[in-house]
Amino acid sequence: MESQSTGQVFTSSTADVAINNAVINNAVEQGLGIDDPSLVDVDVADSSPTATAAGQANQPVPATEVKQLYRQFRKAALESTARELRKQQYDHLQTQVEILSIPIDNISVNDFLSQLKHGVVFTPNVDHLMKLQKDIDFVKAYSKADYRVCDSQVLMFASKFLGTPLKAKISGSDLFPMFCEHHRHNEAIKIFLMGGAEGIAAQAMERINARIGRQIIVQAHSPSFGFEKDEAECDRILEMIRQSPANVLVVGVGAPKQEKWIAKYRDQLPNIDIFLAVGAAIDFEAGNKPRSPELLSKLGLEWLYRLSTEPGRLWKRYLLDDFPFLWLVIKERFARLRRKSASKDV
Repeated sequence: MESQSTGQVFTSSTADVAINNAVINNAVEQGLGIDDPSLVDVDVADSSPTATAAGQANQPVPATEVKQLYRQFRKAALESTARELRKQQYDHLQTQVEILSIPIDNISVNDFLSQLKHGVVFTPNVDHLMKLQKDIDFVKAYSKADYRVCDSQVLMFASKFLGTPLKAKISGSDLFPMFCEHHRHNEAIKIFLMGGAEGIAAQAMERINARIGRQIIVQAHSPSFGFEKDEAECDRILEMIRQSPANVLVVGVGAPKQEKWIAKYRDQLPNIDIFLAVGAAIDFEAGNKPRSPELLSKLGLEWLYRLSTEPGRLWKRYLLDDFPFLWLVIKERFARLRRKSASKDV
């Protein structure tokens, strides 16, 4: 199964042959090749069943026969490994739901927090899905995410409408405080907080650490506006993160900027195990912006509340850019029904 957006393919399954070849190639690179020349002159007269069957003359087994036996053994072992990799891949596919060709992890909050040890986490919402229809660089960044968890009640409704309901809404603004609470007593988790206007990240750090009861956030930085276009500033930020004791990076500078920045620089931050893109969560934690009332969030109207609080900044996003989402979901629903009907007729 493949999912495609703006020409970029999200691979939802791996061909069996490709996995077999990958496993075998990896074995060869590690010196486990099935044609290992070191086996040519092996003398197994005293221990090999083949040698015993050949008689009691203590004659060595021909090198070609040893090579053939070893080749068969390695092939069986590698094929077994390939089958296990395919099983893991298929199990993962069963835990994803596609909306507008974007795979979203279908996982409960507790399971997600328990499983999250390494990787990049993005939180798709309606705005993300609409941007992914036309921004190829955003698509490339999204393809590098290890986790994509549902950020929107509207997506929860859409998944039910499409017949593949998601288990839980895990928005960035909820994920960040839940992650901190989950690791309240885990001294191994240390967070670098990046985002917000000047002073906002530091304010959020102070409030979170006071609530958690320890220095879970070890450093905070609010980058300048347009920092992502300034390589020198990005280098300074990267060095700041590398020099910190943090192993978790939380970035809240808005989409698609935060996702593109993480995708671009993650390999330059070997000390970071977990990357979280959390949008406005830093502002919420700092008390700089009010969160939507819980009832409106449950009704899928959080966007309306945010629009009322920041109309000048958000009107274009919600009223123009994201408006076609409803029509695209309806089209996808009918397309799925047609495919289902066609499969029954075959």
